[in-house]
Amino acid sequence: MMQQPKPTANSSAASSTYHIPVLYRESLEALQIKPAGVYVDCTFGGGGHSRGILEQLGPDGKLIAFDQDADAQRNLPEDARVLFVPQNFRHIQRFLRLYKITEVDGVLADLGVSSHQFDEGTRGFSTRFDGPLDMRMDQRQEASAADVVKNFTEQQLHKLFEQYGEVSNSRTLAKHIVESRGAHALQTIDQFKAMIAPVVKGNPNKYLAQVFQALRIEVNDEMGALREMLQQLPAVLKKGGRAAIITFHSIEDRIVKNFFRQGSFDELPDNPLLSVEKYNPLQVITKKPLVATDAEQKQNTRSRSAKLRVAEKK
Repeated sequence: MMQQPKPTANSSAASSTYHIPVLYRESLEALQIKPAGVYVDCTFGGGGHSRGILEQLGPDGKLIAFDQDADAQRNLPEDARVLFVPQNFRHIQRFLRLYKITEVDGVLADLGVSSHQFDEGTRGFSTRFDGPLDMRMDQRQEASAADVVKNFTEQQLHKLFEQYGEVSNSRTLAKHIVESRGAHALQTIDQFKAMIAPVVKGNPNKYLAQVFQALRIEVNDEMGALREMLQQLPAVLKKGGRAAIITFHSIEDRIVKNFFRQGSFDELPDNPLLSVEKYNPLQVITKKPLVATDAEQKQNTRSRSAKLRVAEKK
């Protein structure tokens, strides 16, 4: 679940090494940026997408950039048009109101983990390095991946590994963790990997990637945050404003697809005798998600699972 594209000539060295933005050209085109518009980048990261937006904004345009990871702030450009909010994008409407912004012309979200977070061993996101079993995007929150592994019940672990990681033997893995964790120190990645080694199936690298993905999604409540942000889109978008969401996981993509199609997460009554017409304030622009070109996939392997969906406020 990552991000990428072709950096522009004005992209900084810091942003290009921090994270390569995925579906860069496609997402910027989808926003139909107006020079005097107001736009939100929900996932600032290395600032790649944000710089692309700023290049198309005029002096009266404005960009509100959200990122809960404190490391992202080092990539902020010196630009008076940028307002940085060091918070999770699930609070988008609250902070827009705080800054007296009622509606915006576009919202962009590039979900998942930045290249920097994967490459920084001390953050605990990657299976390649030893370090703390952490995985918190926001270091201000208390619960880390180690806390999840130590404290979740067998049923809770089974559910998260099955749903968020699609781990083939998720039930066996959960049972093994619960039975083994009392006899193991579980502060580091290597300690965790050693504990689950007896139940690893198939390709170890792929298996561990799935397990780590599941833990990361749980630790950061990524699906909950996504749902909350999507529910606020009809209120924060101007008429004709667009939302462009890039996902890297089938669950994320399904959540975005269903919300764009229905305009809410409300369940319609399953009764053939009832005719319920629910108004959807959003119009789907991408009938099928846009995916990375072959060239981008070769340049940036993390773009292979990326899907871009776009909707417009009616």
